[in-house]
Amino acid sequence: MSSTTAEGQDHVWSVDEHLEDILGTVRPLEPIELHLLDAQGCVLVEDVAVPLSLPPFDNSSMDGYAVRAADVAGAGEEFPAVLTVVGDVAAGQAEQPSVGPGQAVRIMTGAPLPPGAEAVVPVEWTDGGLGAGPVAGMRAHSQAPDGAEGEVQVFRPAAPGAHVRERGSDVRSGEPALAAGTVLEAPQIALLAAIGLQSVHVRPRPRVVVLSTGSELVQPGQALGHGRIYDSNSFALTAAARGAGALAFRVGAVPDDPETLRATVEDQLVRADLLVTTGGVSVGAYDVVKEALSGIGRSDGVGEGEGPEGGIEFRKLAMQPGKPQGFGTIGPDHTPLLALPGNPVSSYVSFELFVRPAIRTLMGLPDVHRPTARAELRSPKALTSPGGRRQFLRGTHDPATGTVVPVGGAGSHLVAALAHADALIVVPEDVTSVEPGTEVETVLLG
Repeated sequence: MSSTTAEGQDHVWSVDEHLEDILGTVRPLEPIELHLLDAQGCVLVEDVAVPLSLPPFDNSSMDGYAVRAADVAGAGEEFPAVLTVVGDVAAGQAEQPSVGPGQAVRIMTGAPLPPGAEAVVPVEWTDGGLGAGPVAGMRAHSQAPDGAEGEVQVFRPAAPGAHVRERGSDVRSGEPALAAGTVLEAPQIALLAAIGLQSVHVRPRPRVVVLSTGSELVQPGQALGHGRIYDSNSFALTAAARGAGALAFRVGAVPDDPETLRATVEDQLVRADLLVTTGGVSVGAYDVVKEALSGIGRSDGVGEGEGPEGGIEFRKLAMQPGKPQGFGTIGPDHTPLLALPGNPVSSYVSFELFVRPAIRTLMGLPDVHRPTARAELRSPKALTSPGGRRQFLRGTHDPATGTVVPVGGAGSHLVAALAHADALIVVPEDVTSVEPGTEVETVLLG
């Protein structure tokens, strides 16, 4: 970490300094080879080229008849073209009958275009379309040539290439399929499977463990005693971590006991690429995270043997909400740990500003930040902000009008307001009042 002991507890960090320190410490995870479905949500670490064209052969896009264009050039309702049917070809069929002058082959969607054929006439353009299937309406004749299966009348012409998916019309062999840095979701996995790959080289999804602290916390579904509150932070942060692309694991609330917390953290290190705690980082008598983790890595316990850069440092940031923060590395693998404040809005805003970029960095993504937009403030009154702090207010952003409307107040406990917000309104450190109609920066959460 870039901080020094000389700065001590009196140093107030800016938002940018704290984030820079985090991103300067966190490193992308090492790449591994994963099967396609296991690679969902992971990031490619190398370009993938197409080893074979898609489609790999000319094939029909319709159920119908494969024909020569010249044989149906003058076809119409009054004077249909009458062709001899010499066979069938279905999807996956290796051998196909050839189509000669005056001939047609029944063909199914996806089936290879047989030799000699130039186009496909849909079954609806033929007398075969009058019955229950492509063979309905076809008339077997006792005088049909050897090998013929009957005749079909074609009522419309078809130009060369009609209803034919040409080889390589999707992508050609040697062309780029996906670029390094691509996040693999269903469409990308479909492409990789279609070109014959069963595994890919990716950075794995980071494993994030979320712990909330506080003896007052009760799990949802349990009875709520006097003075107790439900644990919402661990649910919110676990969901947020999954939304950022991580494999997130929620640990039930840890009571205000330093030894219990230290033991829990140590137990979770085995499955964590990143640890996130919420609560217990301020200056109160029961700030368990600060008490349990301060100095770890420099003396004993979970961080033993980490070296001079190990340990968790607790800081004051020039921001609202979220002034108290903790960050460092812990354990023999120097696992990053971010300690967030316990108020619901403070913890969520801190996640968006610091934890989400850390997760995206672990994934190896080039852009780790939420998008931002300038928007006109729509508010019945001016917004006030404490001088010297960067304030983040909840709001709803309308991209159609380029406006943002504040939701709720500045209180760090207003969960209901947070649930209706899709943006953070940013008030800079040197601004104490923002008048309606002013253009402001917004962080887009959607």
